[in-house]
Amino acid sequence: MSFSTLGLCDELLKAVAEQGYTTPSPIQLEAIPAVLSHRDVMAAAQTGTGKTASFTLPMVQQLAGGKRPQAGGVRALVLTPTRELAAQVAESVRNYSRHMNIRSAVVFGGVKINPQISKLQGGVDVLVATPGRLLDLHNQRVINFDQLEVLVLDEADRMLDMGFIHDIRRIQKLLPQKRQTLMFSATFSKEIKALAKSMINNPVYVEVAAANSTADTVNQLIHPVDKSRKREVLVHLIKENNWHQVLVFSRTKHGANRLARQLETAGIRAAAIHGDKSQGARTRALDNFKKGNISVLVATDIAARGIDIDQLPNVVNFDLPQVPEDYVHRIGRTGRAGANGSAVSLVSADESKQLHAIERTIGRKLEREFVEGFIPNEKVPTESSGSGRGQNNARRSAPGRGRR
Repeated sequence: MSFSTLGLCDELLKAVAEQGYTTPSPIQLEAIPAVLSHRDVMAAAQTGTGKTASFTLPMVQQLAGGKRPQAGGVRALVLTPTRELAAQVAESVRNYSRHMNIRSAVVFGGVKINPQISKLQGGVDVLVATPGRLLDLHNQRVINFDQLEVLVLDEADRMLDMGFIHDIRRIQKLLPQKRQTLMFSATFSKEIKALAKSMINNPVYVEVAAANSTADTVNQLIHPVDKSRKREVLVHLIKENNWHQVLVFSRTKHGANRLARQLETAGIRAAAIHGDKSQGARTRALDNFKKGNISVLVATDIAARGIDIDQLPNVVNFDLPQVPEDYVHRIGRTGRAGANGSAVSLVSADESKQLHAIERTIGRKLEREFVEGFIPNEKVPTESSGSGRGQNNARRSAPGRGRR
């Protein structure tokens, strides 16, 4: 099946082709026609499934040819939890609307507000925003929502996790009741359903994969290690496997900074990205990572939420997440669009509970393998049942040798 069967106009089909896409993903196959039918939509979609295009494409088509926005007006509003995701969605809007008369803008905190005010003064068709900066701009009477036709909540579960529920409720009161609302979330938790009940009218439900499932294209592996030797093991794996692009997850901002410095000392080009970094620093680090100027990007969960890198080969969990669902989000950064990827977790004895919680969540046991020369002294988590190799096999390197 091709994009031309989904009811998209020629201008959008041309833009999609220019981006190199020929076949819609499962979420796009279901969501695009639902949005084009002007129905409210609730979609469960993991990162890397093509969800951004599944609402961007039909939204742009519906806005094309409509009444131009008034000064300060907004016709479609996309709310995202992080700056990085906002920038990513805004880029998608620009790419897909390049052959159409659509004006768009993106606003988020951490940067000067005056340039954003200037962009909004003439009105925009599509505004991509983080909740805090959006409310700041509204309080300054820079924008109004009298013409709003479409509201999109992207990664709604993460917005709730980050404490944006009160901001979302405040924004909801500012919007016209007659509108189309699209909600995209990794899971339909009780909190998400409660939020949807007050914002969405008779929605179409779209769910293309089992909740908290992991992609078959990701090779997942556990390396039991002593906590004090995690850094050594990481350096060994990167050098031994000749990894040139690795996204490493740290549980804390301080830990991300420290690990990035340690990797630099070991001769590995690295940078940290987290919420305490300025927007400029975060953007530079991500750009350098994408261009290959640095080999390792050390990130916290929130900062990594908007990272979208085609064919990222390797993800490493330096620390296991406290919330098991975050493991799914983390490893979803690799193995995208049918490409193979490697997800390696360095697990110490004190992380046994987190590991078992992750395995319960994803419904499978993860294979354990020692790294040769780094056999842990501490008691490691119970070995994987039926793995064939399990903990008792040492190995010289992790999967993905020589991947670029």
